[in-house]
Amino acid sequence: MALVTPDSGAPRIFASPLARRLAKEAGLDIAGLQGSGPHGRIIERDVKDAIAGGGARKAPSTTPAAPLAAPPSAGTTRKFYEIDSYEEIPHDSMRKAIARRLTESIQTVPHFFLEVDCEIDALLRLREEFNAAAPKGADGAPEWKTSVNDYVIKALALALQRVPEANVTFTPDLMLKHKASDIGVAVAIPGGLITPIVRNAQAKTVREISEEVKELAARARERKLKPHEYEGGVSAVSNLGMYGIRNFSAVINPPQSTILAVGKGEQRMVVRDGAAAVANIMSVTLSCDHRAIDGALGAELLAEFKRLIEHPMALFA
Repeated sequence: MALVTPDSGAPRIFASPLARRLAKEAGLDIAGLQGSGPHGRIIERDVKDAIAGGGARKAPSTTPAAPLAAPPSAGTTRKFYEIDSYEEIPHDSMRKAIARRLTESIQTVPHFFLEVDCEIDALLRLREEFNAAAPKGADGAPEWKTSVNDYVIKALALALQRVPEANVTFTPDLMLKHKASDIGVAVAIPGGLITPIVRNAQAKTVREISEEVKELAARARERKLKPHEYEGGVSAVSNLGMYGIRNFSAVINPPQSTILAVGKGEQRMVVRDGAAAVANIMSVTLSCDHRAIDGALGAELLAEFKRLIEHPMALFA
């Protein structure tokens, strides 16, 4: 039962305190209920009947979200610094694109992060033996030389195949579940960053991935990549280990659903069978789009990646 008060024009709802509490807990719009108590008062029974019938749910709010504040203008920012104490460098198109896309990512993609330490002693031995087996070319240089990052790309691609529910892309209407694992590789170039894509990385050998990454990175630095070579993908690898970074969290590059941030491999103390030992450890952090990947699924993906990296012969199976 509702009356309109003369001073506010808002309807006054006659309901018992218990009915109000039950309606609030159930997410019911109490104004839409028909009261069966004295003088049409809404009572406990009315709320429970509505809950059982699934009716009178609160309508979703139509109030638009407040716009995010724009960053300070150049003129405003200049006021904080002495004249002639800085050099002005105009943004090029790449810096503008990076700023726009990553701002959109942080504002629209709900990130969460999972971190794990991987023992890479077996991986380092395998890589050393694999590179040592490379025959020499006419110029005396080995025909191939793989990096740890090449194995990381392969392991992530295989992990996505073995946890296919994570090999997805979110859209507002549906989920795209991919057959291939297309992995982006973050490449630093003058003035910015670009992420060329290794297509079907799960089906390529580590040597093939190594050669493709080098070729893509070289053309990226020359700014000769075509859009289809850096757009799309389902996940990516960003490796800052060569700069001495132990761990960090990377921002997802839409439409991808994950990105793996890789730190440096270093010797750390570990405990084996109750005794101290030294092992080479690499910390990795998986950023996940919570719209596409829930916590348990992200953890399953990261656990599979860790298993592959710590047992690298599985990368050649």
